[in-house]
Amino acid sequence: MTYLQTRKKKSTFREYAEAIIIALVLALFIRTFIVQAFKIPSGSMLPTLQIGDHILVNKFIYGVKIPFSGTILVPINDPKPNDIVVFKFPRDPKLDYIKRVIAVAGDTVEMRRKKVYINGKPFADKYGVYTDPRVLPASASPRDNFGPVTVPDDHIFVMGDNRDNSFDGRFWGFVDLKAVRGKAFIVYWSWDVQKPLLSVDRFTSIRWGRIGDILH
Repeated sequence: MTYLQTRKKKSTFREYAEAIIIALVLALFIRTFIVQAFKIPSGSMLPTLQIGDHILVNKFIYGVKIPFSGTILVPINDPKPNDIVVFKFPRDPKLDYIKRVIAVAGDTVEMRRKKVYINGKPFADKYGVYTDPRVLPASASPRDNFGPVTVPDDHIFVMGDNRDNSFDGRFWGFVDLKAVRGKAFIVYWSWDVQKPLLSVDRFTSIRWGRIGDILH
């Protein structure tokens, strides 16, 4: 092999290596600061989010954060009531949870017989769904009767849309803004995960009608 051929081979290898490195850096940058994909494993956000939905989360909308610390370098927007947010679970930051924002810092939250009140007024609860006709007393569970509590500074209060089957702020408190990863905005893929992976019906389990749905 001639010197020219050897050099050309090394140049080609270097071009591919540089292209791969650049692609990896861009992918890491996008995942860290702009958008990240998540999968829905539970039914706490039914019917808004189905088990088996794959969603994209806008990580830039609430500001540019320092990786790992959550400290906001460039503030843009704060989470607002009815935003669907992904966050690090306060009791175990290794877990990601997804819920809907109900109240923000300074708001007083209360539930009376499955009705949500913010600052003493009924909350415009367009997305909350209740499937259990029972009303549990506060002494038994905070599910149906809760508060009042006031959301502290730099925190939000969240609940699942599937109100009778959601382990959310009623049970474990508030979410620090530093723990918020971003706002869910679109379903990019969805299928019925209860159908066996190797089943001949697997293709029919794809929920074509949900792909591309904008989340509200």
